[in-house]
Amino acid sequence: MKNITLLFLLMFSFSIASIAQTTPDEVVTEETVDGPIMTFESLKCDYGEIEQNSERDRYVKFTNTGTEPLVITNARGSCGCTVPIWPKEPIMPGEESEIKISYATNRLGKINKTVTITTNEGGKPHVIKVIGNVSKKEEAVPEAPQSVIGGGN
Repeated sequence: MKNITLLFLLMFSFSIASIAQTTPDEVVTEETVDGPIMTFESLKCDYGEIEQNSERDRYVKFTNTGTEPLVITNARGSCGCTVPIWPKEPIMPGEESEIKISYATNRLGKINKTVTITTNEGGKPHVIKVIGNVSKKEEAVPEAPQSVIGGGN
């Protein structure tokens, strides 16, 4: 009987101690991060299925959702066939902007590249995946003149 009473007292004191650790005034909130924050609509630049030598340019939109101006310090493609062009001026809090990505569409085959963007946010750079497929352009076969087809009398 003593053991049961002792066990009950022990459990009761632990539960009281755990309740005493928090007060109603202590509310856990998400920390507000000061500084620039680059928020993308998508981290994917999808060319889809395109023909050889078709439009090279695509645009990736983003917003500075932070509290300070955002500055893009560098953007580089994973190879020379993928060239990013980015705004050089600071993007103010709440402003939207875009990065132009040009891919060499004269190259046939699957597109699987990246663009790495470095900013004044600190931390890791942003990486945009550039995907798609470039197929050979179908050559139009010229039509034969009617005189050749019909016998041309």
